[in-house]
Amino acid sequence: MRRGIAASALVVALAVSMAACGSSGSSSDGKADGPVTLTYWDTSNATNEAPNYQELVKKFEAANPNVKVDFVNVPFDQAQNKLQTAMGAKGAPDVFRSEVGWTAAFAKAGYLEPLDGTPAVPDTSAFQPSLIQQAKYEGKLYGVPLVTDTLGLLYNKELFAKAGITDAPKTWDELKADAAAVKDKAGVDGFWLKAADGYYAMPFLFGEGTDTVDAAGKKITVTSPEAVKAVETYKTMFTSPGTAKADVTTDAYAHMMDAFNSGKVAAIVQGPWEITNIYKGSAFADKNNLGIAAVPGGSAGKGGAPTGGHNISVYAGADKAHKAAAEKFAAFMTSAESQAFIAQKNSTLPTRSDAFTADVKADPGIAGFQGILSSAKPRPELPEYSSLFASLGTNLGKVTQGTGTQDALNTVSTDYAKLLPGFAK
Repeated sequence: MRRGIAASALVVALAVSMAACGSSGSSSDGKADGPVTLTYWDTSNATNEAPNYQELVKKFEAANPNVKVDFVNVPFDQAQNKLQTAMGAKGAPDVFRSEVGWTAAFAKAGYLEPLDGTPAVPDTSAFQPSLIQQAKYEGKLYGVPLVTDTLGLLYNKELFAKAGITDAPKTWDELKADAAAVKDKAGVDGFWLKAADGYYAMPFLFGEGTDTVDAAGKKITVTSPEAVKAVETYKTMFTSPGTAKADVTTDAYAHMMDAFNSGKVAAIVQGPWEITNIYKGSAFADKNNLGIAAVPGGSAGKGGAPTGGHNISVYAGADKAHKAAAEKFAAFMTSAESQAFIAQKNSTLPTRSDAFTADVKADPGIAGFQGILSSAKPRPELPEYSSLFASLGTNLGKVTQGTGTQDALNTVSTDYAKLLPGFAK
């Protein structure tokens, strides 16, 4: 996941005309051994991540002189719709970085090449099994896990110590008590939660033992008593003593990160993609001042946060030569050596255990998140699941501004019924 899910839902077609969507580049005669130029769409942060992926691409080109890579960085919040448009018309990339929530949806539409038994994945057992499962649709593999992530509770150890807090809170109630103590003892807000974002609200639902939908049972569960309780708890995280008020402006994400990085707030819920930026903040000149713990649990005694991340996927409309080169590229980018390189540069989490080298684990941010990955919850095999965050986020924003919880969740349920016509309420 990267800075929340794009606001618009991913609308997928059930079929695609591949004849209109051919790849560009040389060697279009179907031969896989001639010079090939791949178009690769990267969706990483252009400032602190993309340059390191570009360096990795240069390593690939050096090792594969017959393949050149046209590296195109596409802003993450635009990539979902741009890919949808390109793959449904013309100009699709041969290979691209696909958020885990998009992979099944694009596969359902017929846009992705199945990768089972191809050079793209020489050994699926090298990867975390849950991440391989997340990259599948109807039993076939449509992506190679590149990086993984989840949400954690990130906190300023120095500010916690000033408030006399020695252990990270394990429940939302404990976090509220800690936030009040920080405000009282350290004079800054103790906690800031990103408002109006469905992805960041998922731990509250998980904490009550529920989800937005029951994918296996084909039922919309966002209006259940458990979901109502989760949202009621969510609301208190903006109104309790020591918690920051809900920021629903367009710059809310930047406001939250600036406050945390400068020591003006003691704790946030965030993912590993921000670690390199956090280290640049004045409050974390000493990297060891960054504490990382599992997101607090709810009243059901449960916890957990969504499993996010990105796969490398190959466009089904590419010709034979470009598919072959793209599969080779996917294998290179997701190898243990490449993942270790990116982890050390970007502080992101590898998807395979052999990439967690001693040098990688020396980064306290990576080590911290590795310790909580086991509590992350893989998303169900539901192509529309990623699209569910949009309505949830919009209506949660209204809840923080005074709309009743039940009314807001009823609206979400109505929106879900349109996206999931086969699901019961």
